[in-house]
Amino acid sequence: MNYQGRKISLVVIRRLPRYYRYLGELISQDIKRISSKDLSEKMGVTASQIRQDLNCFGGFGQQGYGYNVEELYYEIGCILGLNDGHRTIIAGAGHLGHALANHGGFEKRGFKLIGIFDNDKSKIGTIVNGVEIRDIAKMGAFLKENPADIGILAVTRDSTKEVAKEMIQHGIKGLWNFSYVDLDVPDDVVVENVHLSDSLMTLSYRIGEGKI
Repeated sequence: MNYQGRKISLVVIRRLPRYYRYLGELISQDIKRISSKDLSEKMGVTASQIRQDLNCFGGFGQQGYGYNVEELYYEIGCILGLNDGHRTIIAGAGHLGHALANHGGFEKRGFKLIGIFDNDKSKIGTIVNGVEIRDIAKMGAFLKENPADIGILAVTRDSTKEVAKEMIQHGIKGLWNFSYVDLDVPDDVVVENVHLSDSLMTLSYRIGEGKI
């Protein structure tokens, strides 16, 4: 089924990875089908919400049967673009860059890590999870020969904009930004900002809610 061009609420899209993750767990347990009610109990989302979310894409269940777990897992993977395979690079090979490069979910979720870049001479030439760390000054030349879809920004704040600009100039259309710097990008480039301290502050608030 072709899902391109559908205007779906970002709120719905942000719930799909959770569905995908839970369905993957069901597959590992050899569960073949599940009702929206049973899925809702596992996920803490109402059955009505699940049906509404999936109906945005045409619906996948059958009344009296529920959802075929493997088929729904595959279709959500298609919706999220995970079945396409995204070639990915990381700029920044510090602690965060290393952790991201070693994250087992990349290949499993269809993201192929093809390059890691840094300006630290002691790191250049070393291998992380089977991928060589290269001189970030040569990133543009690398991308000319090895086009990528996604660039992960794990560099320092003062170099983030310059590195992002070079990634975009060489065809990268998606940026996963860990730098705490707001980026001004062309309309055809997507940025997903990850603010770890914001999550901690939100957690702090929620812990203290009952004390206010």
